[in-house]
Amino acid sequence: MNLDPANRRSFRSSPDVDAQDRKPRPAAPYERCPLIDRSLIVHMSPELEQTPSRDLHNTIRVFVQLAHGFGAARWGWKWKRDEIIGLNERLPYGFFWAEEHGCLVEYSEDRPEHAFAAVFRLGVRLMLGFDLVHAWNNRAGILAAQVVWTGTESQYLAVLLLLRCLRPRDRPRVVAQTVWLFDSWSQLSRLKRWLYATLIADAAVLTVHSPEGLRVAQRLFPRQRSTFMPYGIAADRMALPRRRAHRPIRVLSAGSDRHRDWVTLVTALRNWPEAELRIVARQFPSGLPLGANISLIHPKSNEDYIALYSWADVVALALHPNLHGSGITIIEEATVLGVPVVATDAGGLRGYFSEEEITYVDVADADSMRRAILGIAHDEANLQMVERAQQRMIDSGLTSHQFARRHAELSRHLLYGSCVSADKEARQLEHGARGQAVAGE
Repeated sequence: MNLDPANRRSFRSSPDVDAQDRKPRPAAPYERCPLIDRSLIVHMSPELEQTPSRDLHNTIRVFVQLAHGFGAARWGWKWKRDEIIGLNERLPYGFFWAEEHGCLVEYSEDRPEHAFAAVFRLGVRLMLGFDLVHAWNNRAGILAAQVVWTGTESQYLAVLLLLRCLRPRDRPRVVAQTVWLFDSWSQLSRLKRWLYATLIADAAVLTVHSPEGLRVAQRLFPRQRSTFMPYGIAADRMALPRRRAHRPIRVLSAGSDRHRDWVTLVTALRNWPEAELRIVARQFPSGLPLGANISLIHPKSNEDYIALYSWADVVALALHPNLHGSGITIIEEATVLGVPVVATDAGGLRGYFSEEEITYVDVADADSMRRAILGIAHDEANLQMVERAQQRMIDSGLTSHQFARRHAELSRHLLYGSCVSADKEARQLEHGARGQAVAGE
C-alpha cells in the first residue's frame, strides 16, 4: 500500500495546474422514481448557473483538514477495496466536487506513525481535546491555502492554534465545522472553555449540521458568524421505493455516535414476534440484553452493508437529545436506497425532513417506536413518504455534490464577498421543511 503524500498532486507542488484538469469523475447516471424532476439534479444558485464557476474571480485554494484516519491516500486505498462503509465518495465527504465550482482542493494526509509517535500524538490530543500534532504534520497544506475546511472541532481548533503559533503573513480563512462540541460544552473545564472560545474567535465562520446547534452557536458566540451547513451524502442514484411487507417486519438500525439510544430501540423490539431487528454499530452497550429477534451485524464490505437496506422493510433510529443532527447520515442513506424511516424527533432533524417525509416519535418512548414501526410497515402510503423524502433531498441539495458547492460558495463569500450567502440557502432549507409540515397538517 503506497500512502506517500509525495505521489499525490497538490496546489502546493503544482501551482499552475488548471482546475479543469483536476475535474472529478462525472456522476453516474441518475436513476430514481418518476416523481423526481431530473432537471433538479444540478441545483446551483442562480449566480453560479449564469456564470461558469471558474470565471468567478480566481480559483480558490482549499485545504481540507480531516481527522487522522481520513487521509486522502488511505481513504482512496480503502475505497478501492470496498472497505468504506456507507454511501460515500471516493474521497471523504465529496469535498473534491468543489473543483466544479472554482476551487482547487487538497486533502490532509495521515503521516505514517511508529508506536511512540502515535502515543505522543494521542496524548497531546487527550490533553488538549483536539489533534494538534496531526495539524502540524499537515501545516504545509494549511499555510498554502486560502481557505481551510474542517471535519469537526478536533480539526479546526488544532488549525486555529497552529495559526496562532505560526502567525503566517497570509492567514487562511478557517471554516470551523462543529459537530460534538456544543453537546459537551457545559461539561468542559473552565480552562478548556476559555481556550476553545479564544480560538473560535479566530475562525472565519462556524458551521453546524443542525438548526438546534445553530441556536446554541449564536448564544455562546454572538459575535461570531455562524451558519447551518446542511449535510449531504453521495446520491448519484436513488432506488425506486418498493412495497415491503415481510413477516416478521425487518428492521434495520445503524450508527455508532454517542447519541444513539440503543436502550429504547432494543426495549421496543426485544422478543417482539412481529419484528426482527438487525443492528450495525461499532460501539454498542456491552451489558444490554438483545433477545432472540435482535442481532448485531458486522458487514465485511460495503456491498454487505448496502445489502442490509435491501433486506429491510424499515430503518429505525432511536436517539438521545442532541445538537448535531445525529442520525442524518443513516436517514439520507435509507432515503436514497428507498427505505422508509422512523426516527426520534431530536437533534434538529426537522431542519432536513418534515413529518410528511419520515415518521417521528418522542424521545425515549419505546411504545411509540414500536407502534410507528408496525404502522409504517403495513401502510402502503410509506412509498409516497419515501418519494417525498427523495424529492426533498434533491430540492434541498442534500447531497455531497451540493455540500461541496455550499462550501465553495461560502468560501468565495468569505474571500470576496460577492457570492450568494450560504446562510440564506440554509434558512430556506429549514423553512421549507417546516413549511411542508405545516401545509400537511
